Amino acid sequence: MRLSGWHIGAWCGCLLIGVVHSVYAQQTTTPPDTVAKPAAAVAQDTTGLPKTPTQAAPGETKEQDKADFPLDNFYAERKKWPLSFLRHFRFSLSTGYGSTFFSHELPGYGIYQAPGGSPQIFPGTSTTTRYSNWVNERVLDVTAADPSAFLVSSDTASLGFKGGGWSIPLKATIHFEFMQRYRIGIGYSYELFNMGEFSATSFGDRIGTMQPTNASGSISRFFGMAGVSFYRSGPYLFTGDIQVGSFSPSNFDAALATTGVYFNGGVTIERDLSEYLRAFVRPSFEFKSYTLNLPEGGSPIDHGMNAVYLNFGLTYRIPELPKCFHKDCRIQRNHAHGDREYRSRVHPIYKKQNPNYGENHPNLIKYKGKNKKMLNPY
Repeated sequence: MRLSGWHIGAWCGCLLIGVVHSVYAQQTTTPPDTVAKPAAAVAQDTTGLPKTPTQAAPGETKEQDKADFPLDNFYAERKKWPLSFLRHFRFSLSTGYGSTFFSHELPGYGIYQAPGGSPQIFPGTSTTTRYSNWVNERVLDVTAADPSAFLVSSDTASLGFKGGGWSIPLKATIHFEFMQRYRIGIGYSYELFNMGEFSATSFGDRIGTMQPTNASGSISRFFGMAGVSFYRSGPYLFTGDIQVGSFSPSNFDAALATTGVYFNGGVTIERDLSEYLRAFVRPSFEFKSYTLNLPEGGSPIDHGMNAVYLNFGLTYRIPELPKCFHKDCRIQRNHAHGDREYRSRVHPIYKKQNPNYGENHPNLIKYKGKNKKMLNPY
């Protein structure tokens, strides 16, 4: 049988279609991880034992590491700022109100009360030397004694006086916080001070009140401080602290008055306004005293000058990161430019922020103002 050219072409086309179909079917039915294996590997697979992964040689691991994507070219190691340790220092400014309680006893002295006059004291039993002020300075009365005056001696009664005063303190402190609990620092305080009237602790119906001369003045003090934070509730931090230092009243006779060391203990209640700023209130009680010497005679008089205070103010912490130098940067969180990290330019020190994300606008407009009263603000 003789085949024509048309029959041979048709037969070759059918053969080509069959080959292409068989190759396509093999690719679609073979799993992706199936590859041609040498005869030895096929013989091992037929044993039915589980296969163990092969370990790469040390040289191959290094070559693979070199072939990884070079991320160091895009993520530079951030360098620390040399003054970042200053973030542990806090500066505080405060004011408030204080109430002072004066008290003293008069052993070895007597009280002289002339009709219609202010009380005076005298050493021993002689009324020749009398003091009309023995609280903050020494003031002598050289007038003749009135025979009708009321006299009482400490030999027959317990004598003394007590009084009050007020002050407005202006205080500045700097302290170092460590271990997120302890603090230590120093401070300076300047107080506007005023003393009131003094009354006798006994024979109040026979002895009048005494107003010290030069009653108004100021008190300067330097002190050291230490504290321990013992409780936190949300943004509120409670810290017990103590202040120890010296004080110098301006309206006291510095040549005759000797002041000692004072102790002030209280609880500082702080509220975090932001990452760097806190508002605080500090109630406290203070123990202090001084001694007034009377050179004309008599023993020195010891005066108690305890006080209670209520201070309120602000505490500022130095940021550990400098402000971003890009004027148009609006990132709210801490971020990096190159190998340096910066804080946000739009992060106000008076507003709470999380350094990992911005909180300048934590509430949506639909929940503010009159919209918050609507069931559906939109």
